[in-house]
Amino acid sequence: MGRKVAPLGTVRLVTLPLSPPVAPQLARSRKTLPEGEDWVFEPKWDGFRALAFVDGDEVVALQSRNGKDLLRYFPELRFPPGRYVLDGEIVIPAPEVEGDTVRRQEFDLLGQRIHPAASRIARLAQETPATFMAFDLLAREDEVLLDLSWEERRAALEALVGDPVELTPVVRTAQEAQPWLQGAEGVIAKEASAPYRPGERTGMVKVKRVRTIDAVVAGWRPGKEEGTVGSLILALHGPDGRLREVGHSSGFTAREKRELVGFLAPYETGERGSADPSRWTAGRDLEWVKLRPELVVEVTFDHVSDGRIRHGAKVQRWREDKDPAACGVEQLEQ
Repeated sequence: MGRKVAPLGTVRLVTLPLSPPVAPQLARSRKTLPEGEDWVFEPKWDGFRALAFVDGDEVVALQSRNGKDLLRYFPELRFPPGRYVLDGEIVIPAPEVEGDTVRRQEFDLLGQRIHPAASRIARLAQETPATFMAFDLLAREDEVLLDLSWEERRAALEALVGDPVELTPVVRTAQEAQPWLQGAEGVIAKEASAPYRPGERTGMVKVKRVRTIDAVVAGWRPGKEEGTVGSLILALHGPDGRLREVGHSSGFTAREKRELVGFLAPYETGERGSADPSRWTAGRDLEWVKLRPELVVEVTFDHVSDGRIRHGAKVQRWREDKDPAACGVEQLEQ
């Protein structure tokens, strides 16, 4: 099913009842799934949130959460013809693994698309095609659906969406949603009777999957204040037995940041530098102090991408009883 795309930088008359930008409805964070008959549950996808504006057989815009147009970065996406506005997620499915009960996504591959070279984007669109996962319908024909309940919007969405757009699954009880909480990125819970409120954190909650591993402390990075520890560098043993960095932990109190300098000093190797830029801090170089691989910490985190912890992990406790050699990368696959 083909599509036409308006050239970038041009302005055309949009006949849809909603025009970009439209702020997507947001979710409040919770630690546990809500209970009650009015709640429904969907998987939390690991992709780019996007609103798709389709007018006839033309994709008018593919709007990101912050209002930018993503259309040029995903030329392979196709939508059924019609006049409608979808809320959803752009994802790149990960290869299926035997025994997996949940679907996984390749977030790193999405990031590679945000590139100025059209030739690179075209190649990646062929090699690692993305999918649009629809989970709400905001407008259809000349009707704005925002004031309808989720239940009514879902029924309209199911009647509209078909191949190649995918429809996000939904379950009606927290118990049925547990596999997504334990094996996927988490769960989005929505009030079935709630309207869609652009830009507001109402009617929706998100519960992220929280994971725990034991990691070797391979070093530390100085804090902003002199004489403090900003974060611990976390590492795990690969199949070849070598340690490789998998992320960092932060979030210490001011007192802990000062005390950690003395606590870690006996384990320092004398090697330090300013290299190995962090993947999640816009490429800026960070100072580091190397430690002997003798300390183990138990940490919690939510996201793993390409074998690394995407967001800062939180230290739960020191594991004096844990052999550093037993801290392997297979923990990230559980």
